[in-house]
Amino acid sequence: MRETIGASHSLEPVVAIKFDSLEIRLAASEAEIDAAQALRYRVFYEEMGAQPTPDMAAARRDVDRFDGICDHLLAIDHARGNGADAVVGTYRLIRRPVAAARGGFYSAAEFDLGALPDHAGEILELGRSCIDASARTGSAARLMWRGISAYVFHYDIALMFGCASLPGTDPDASALPLSYLHHFHLAPPELRPRALPARFVTMDRMAKAAIDPVAAQALLPPLIKGYLRLGGFVGEGAVIDRQFNTTDISIVVKTDLVTGRYYRHYERRAREGAPTAPADAPSLG
Repeated sequence: MRETIGASHSLEPVVAIKFDSLEIRLAASEAEIDAAQALRYRVFYEEMGAQPTPDMAAARRDVDRFDGICDHLLAIDHARGNGADAVVGTYRLIRRPVAAARGGFYSAAEFDLGALPDHAGEILELGRSCIDASARTGSAARLMWRGISAYVFHYDIALMFGCASLPGTDPDASALPLSYLHHFHLAPPELRPRALPARFVTMDRMAKAAIDPVAAQALLPPLIKGYLRLGGFVGEGAVIDRQFNTTDISIVVKTDLVTGRYYRHYERRAREGAPTAPADAPSLG
């Protein structure tokens, strides 16, 4: 049986967003978690060229030790039916109690998180984000961020963090975007993860004066751009992940920088007795 440290047991769902045929909510069964793992495998391994273990290749699932106790945010397109094929997006959400149950956060395998795990208030690690190729031009990504907003509001999350990736394993090929992130978006010292010494790759590969910010931003993956629009910061140093064929960076977002309007919206809806996850809820994105 799945452990339930990361799940809500309240009568009201933590996330309940519907828009046209799309529904955004947390996985509610082993079958739905399996569908998320299958989607992750298709995107990460079949599309992006990550290297699976033999067990993952045989099952065609991306699986690790955190999956059984965290929350899995799903984007479900009911126009495709109600089974596994309807799951077109997923995000993995790990709060502090889940990390404590597993001996630490997932990203601690690559980054020294410093004081982040002891940050005042609830903290949330975001990861394993992907959307099916056929759903990337629609509303799925925007609605998933609304789902994350609902989750942040429900659990009163003070800080979000996680890993984000640039494609490829040659840091010199990514010198411009890495240097731009280092010089323009470095987290303050008290919120700054640092790549583990054995895996540390410097992001400071170009002088600040030599950087064209517009050109650098054009080279950033959409997910990293989205975090920066939320007021996000990056940690110090990158990590080469050869299994996933990526160059990983650490991202930190203080929710009080971005959720004021969202909180006011939900507080008003709660006072009025209205549903707290309407389809028109403000998005963190």
